[in-house]
This record gives sequence, C-alpha cells and structure tokens, in this order.
Amino acid sequence: MLKKWWQREVIYQIYPKSFNDSNHDGIGDIKGITQKLDYLKTLGITMVWICPVFKSPMADNGYDISDFYQLNPEFGDMEDLDELILEAKEKGIKIVLDLVINHTSDEHPWFQDLLENPKSSKYRDYYILKQGKEGQPPTNWRSVFGGSVWEPLEGTDEYYFHSFHVKQPDLNWENEHVRKELYEVVNYWLEKGIAGFRVDAITFIKKDQRFENLPADGVDGLGKCTKKTRNQPGIEKFLHELNRETFSKYNCVTIGEAPGVPYDQYGDYIGEDGYFSMIFDFKYADLDVASGSEWFRRTDWNVQELKRMIFKSQLEIQKVGWGANFLENHDQNRSLSKYIKEADNRNFYSATMLAALFINLRGTPFIYQGQEIGMTNFERESIEEFDDISSIDQYYRAMEEGFSAEEALHFMNLRSRDNSRTPFHWNSEENGGFSKKRPWLGMNENYTLINVEKQENDPNSILNFYKEIIKVRQSNEPLIYGEIEPLLENNSTVIAYKRRLQGEEIDCYFNFSSENQKVDIDLSCYDVLLNNYKGAAIPAQDFKLYPYQSLLLSKKGMVLS
Repeated sequence: MLKKWWQREVIYQIYPKSFNDSNHDGIGDIKGITQKLDYLKTLGITMVWICPVFKSPMADNGYDISDFYQLNPEFGDMEDLDELILEAKEKGIKIVLDLVINHTSDEHPWFQDLLENPKSSKYRDYYILKQGKEGQPPTNWRSVFGGSVWEPLEGTDEYYFHSFHVKQPDLNWENEHVRKELYEVVNYWLEKGIAGFRVDAITFIKKDQRFENLPADGVDGLGKCTKKTRNQPGIEKFLHELNRETFSKYNCVTIGEAPGVPYDQYGDYIGEDGYFSMIFDFKYADLDVASGSEWFRRTDWNVQELKRMIFKSQLEIQKVGWGANFLENHDQNRSLSKYIKEADNRNFYSATMLAALFINLRGTPFIYQGQEIGMTNFERESIEEFDDISSIDQYYRAMEEGFSAEEALHFMNLRSRDNSRTPFHWNSEENGGFSKKRPWLGMNENYTLINVEKQENDPNSILNFYKEIIKVRQSNEPLIYGEIEPLLENNSTVIAYKRRLQGEEIDCYFNFSSENQKVDIDLSCYDVLLNNYKGAAIPAQDFKLYPYQSLLLSKKGMVLS
C-alpha cells in the first residue's frame, strides 16, 4: 500500500460554538480556537477539523449555510480565519473545514430569490420542486429530522424538498449549474490554504427520481427518506465529477460522511481511485439504536457484538483503502456514557482503555473535543433545556409511537447530540473557563471535577494518558501503517488485535470488564509498550488483565520505529 501523508495525522474535531469563547459573549469563536493551539499541539494533534463557521441563521448550528463565502459574525471574520490557518501552520497543525453541499439554508440568496419569484426565478432548478397530489405532499417520505420532506412553496401548488430540517432545502444535483457553483466554492477554500474537507451528508446528493411512496414505518404514515435519498444508483457520476473538478487538483485530504454505503461499495469511495481519502463508518457507533435517526428504538448490545462490528469494519476497509476512526463526534453522545454501561465504571481506566482501543486501530484517529478529558453525557430535566433540533423532534416522535414523556426524555438524555455539544471544560471556574458569560448551551454540571486545568499537572490523568497514547502511535509505524488482525475473537469481554508491518508486530489487548480477565499471553516474549495500569505488577505466570486495562505489547528483539 502506498503511504499517504494524511495517514499519519491525529485529527481533533472542534465544535466552534462550544470550544472557547474569546470575546465572552457566551459563544465559542475562531479566535478562541487560535488561543488554544498550544494546547492542541501539546496534546499531539496535527490536524483540526472545524465544524461549519460559514454565514448561517444557525437553525442546525451552522449546517444550514446562507453564504458559502462569508463567515458567521458570531464566529469572527475572514481575518480571524486567515490568522488561525497561519498560526496553526506555524505550529505544525493543518486546518480542515466542514463542506456542506447537499443543501443550503432557506436564507441563502438562491432560495430567497426562489421565494420572491417562485415561477420565474433563475434558481428554480437549483432546488427540488414537485407538485402536490390532491392537496397532499408529492410523497410520504419522512425527513431525517422528522415530518415530511416536503414543504409548501408559498404562492404555488408546489413543494420544495428537504432531507433534513425545513430550513435546509436540498440542492438539485441533477442540475449541472448547481454542481459548477459548488465546485467553485470547494476550489475557493482549497486555494485559501486549508488542508481539505470533512464532507457532510454526501451520500444524500442523489435522489431516486421516480419519487414514489414508501411503505409507512411509523404512526405518522411516513417512511424514512433514506431509502430513496441515500447512496442511490447514479451517485457515482456526481462523486467522480466532484473529485475530478476539485479534490484531485490539490494534495488535500477528504473525509466523507457516507452513511448508507454497503461494504461491497467501499472500494468506490476509498479505493485507489476513490472519491475520498477516507470515510467514517457509523455501524459500530450506532450499535445502541436500531436506527441512527430513531433513538427511541433502543437495542441491547454486548462486547462481543461491538467487537464483531469493529473487526468487520476494519477488515472490510483494509481490503480497499483507509478509514477514519472515532469514538465521538458532534452527532453522537459521549463515548464513556455509551460504551461503558455501568456509571460507576466511568473513570480513568475505562476512558483510557477506550482511547487506546480506537486510536490504535488501522486508520486515522479522530478525537472530539472533551473526549480527551473524559467528558460525559449531561442529563437534562425537560425538553425545553435541549437545543438540538433532532432531539426535540425525536422526543415528540417517541411519544407519538407510544412512549411516555418520561421515557422519551430518557431516550434523549441517552442519545441527544447536545451531549457532545455542551461547552468545553477548561477549568473549575464559573462556566468551566469557557466564557465569562452564560454559555449558549447549558454546561455539564461536572465541569468542576472534569476539566483541563485539573488534569494537566496530574501525571495519572486521562488527558496525559491521551498524550502518551498519541506519542506511542506516532512513534511506531506498525500502529500507523500496519495491517490489522483480530485476536481472541471468541472472548466475550476482551477486544484484542495485532498490528503487523514488515515483520514488526504489536499486540493490543483491551478489557471491557469490571473484573480481572485471564488471557493466555507469554509475557516473556514481549516488551510493554503501553499500559494504563502504571506501576502495577504484571505477573509472568497466570496473567490476568485488570478491569478496563489496555495493554500494548511489542515482540522482544524488534526494532520499532
């Protein structure tokens, strides 16, 4: 396999609204990110992915863009972004932006012109418009954020289409003029000096053009639009063209958010001539729910199932290309709260075990802000405390499906996207050092216990162990480029794998249990490369992994990179 520069990166995802507030208006901003570059460098980060900072009415916190070429004033201006890109480069950190090109905001000038001139606008065909049927929407498709995908276009008998929120009308990728406009956007930002893009909801750009009804799958009489709008036949034409007209002209990195792609199509997406450098696989991240867009349909899972899904993902990606590994992101709940079921066991050992497991998988690791200090879910007492539009929709949908208000709130507290969007914990001061003003979203009340300042000077903190994990990965090429081979596949509580590169081997063991687990390892053959039980004796005979222990072992006599 030909080595690529982006395979060595350690990427940190920033949700700018919640990272650091430099002007103390309660909202994080670009200058706030610049102020914390030294923190990121010390952590070992080499690239930062920033969620959307473009001009937006913020109905979906920036994923509803009203101007692709301007920044939202609450985040700062272009001078602030230029300064961030420059200062980050001086510290060896690259900047990746979020590319949202499936839809715009309904406040984008194109859509505003359509609203003002519904019959004559030059932008009519920039969006998807269909006539209703006997006073009803064109189809019975449900949007990802609930309700019909169709919204009446005022003054006409037509409806416009939105896969997500009503204020996020989908662009019509069948129109070549739309595509050309979007390619200009992409090239503009790449010329500006960013390292690449995380590409949002890209598998939604092709719709089934027959626009036929779906079997209803809920009491609302609607069916999930994803069956007709995600990874549809013909999308390859658009993705090839996007790559040819933009990404392939630059030595950039592209990370596709590509839900709905079956493993047998991964080669098209991330193969040698694939559309993207890497993609996220959400299959194991959504193992706690039957559907990523229906959190009230809970599933019971065990470590064996998690292991099976991780290994399936790793081996399928290994066949064809490169993956983007993550525990958390802005659309997920906190990993400690999801993967460690017993609250009493959410501690240093379980947090560092999870970190070592995911950072050392084959692929580029992504760390989401706050993950490195062990931030957890934040339980809210009423739906009024939520900001996330998806959580609010699912709360009411859960009750429509027969759950009580208490059950619906419980589901939201478990899975809401607001769990990962609470402001970052910098210290124990008011508002966690995030801002001197009350933050835009309620703080997790445990910020006095879990914060950067508390952990920076503690050699046994989660934060400092993250630094160690990153340093170990970056210093050992088998952990970057090596093939992955599952170990102990039938063990019900231990996840283990081997990383192998040109004769060098590193064996990795992770105990998902709160009890000691006996593992058959001849420790005399290995050197300990990483152990989250520092100073604890490791017996040569009758070896057992301690509760939530992570252990990386290199074969003795090997000369590691």
